[in-house]
Amino acid sequence: MRQKNKKFTRIFFATDIHGSETCFMKFINAGKFYKANILIMGGDITGKVIVPICRKAGDTYEAEFMGKIVYEKGVTGLSSLTKRIGSVGFYPHVMDEEEIGELRTSPKKLDELFSKVMEETLQRWLREAEKRLQNTGISCYISPGNDDRFEIDYILGNSDVVQCPEGKLVKLTDDIEMISTGFANTTPWSCPRDIPEEELAQKIENMTSKVQNMSRCVFNLHAPPHGTGLDSAPQLDSTFKPMTKAGTIMITSVGSTAVREAILKHQPMIGLHGHIHESRSVCKIGRTLSYNPGSEYTEGMLRGVLITIGDEGVMNDFFTCG
Repeated sequence: MRQKNKKFTRIFFATDIHGSETCFMKFINAGKFYKANILIMGGDITGKVIVPICRKAGDTYEAEFMGKIVYEKGVTGLSSLTKRIGSVGFYPHVMDEEEIGELRTSPKKLDELFSKVMEETLQRWLREAEKRLQNTGISCYISPGNDDRFEIDYILGNSDVVQCPEGKLVKLTDDIEMISTGFANTTPWSCPRDIPEEELAQKIENMTSKVQNMSRCVFNLHAPPHGTGLDSAPQLDSTFKPMTKAGTIMITSVGSTAVREAILKHQPMIGLHGHIHESRSVCKIGRTLSYNPGSEYTEGMLRGVLITIGDEGVMNDFFTCG
């Protein structure tokens, strides 16, 4: 009798960590922990907010964090505070009262500082990833997402270990290909990589035209396909507040029609998506298995999905949380 699925590839996929250092470190350790030989981060990796830590007299530090004024003392206390702030996706930055005052009155200076801290943090993360993944045989791919600034593409593209697959066709193995993009359909927040559906469809089509074997291809597309349960989110009013009916939050589909149509047309083996944190799910679109592992980065919890691929396609999968 012919033996099937003798060889297999194991992918660990996570997404939307939004600056959480705790989640990033769990991600780069996930290969060894889950015995995965490929790590894929699907976008929205950077944070959104700087938390100033004010340097006070007497080797004391003060910060407004999670709605409370927090005080710490000495090097040990400062280290503990920066770690707590970084774990939930904020960027801690130590400064004096004068510097904080300047930032409050100058949006330009605040934006420049945010970019600087964001880039330095990502560079430090990548150095740690290189140290932990070097010579392990584990491949690591990190994509930007629609919420990530364009400055990070250069940083991701200059790592010796981590690969940035944005806009490219890459070979995960000898016979498994992957296309990737962090661009997404337009959102109410006008994120850096929000674009019209027509433009997103063209970006995807430009990559699919290079795929050699669609039945062994992974679509790593940050935006989930529309109307699939991978894209269910609260319906918002004009002030961005969730709408309710009879006391219940109204839910709607906010995913991409371009992504859905591309999957229906090309029928890749797997779709990997994120963007909508509360829509952790898997669905089948034709013969394509599409996943959104969801995100709980504010809790320091890394949600992911572990997918084992054999000679005849997906052998098994399961969602993880740790």
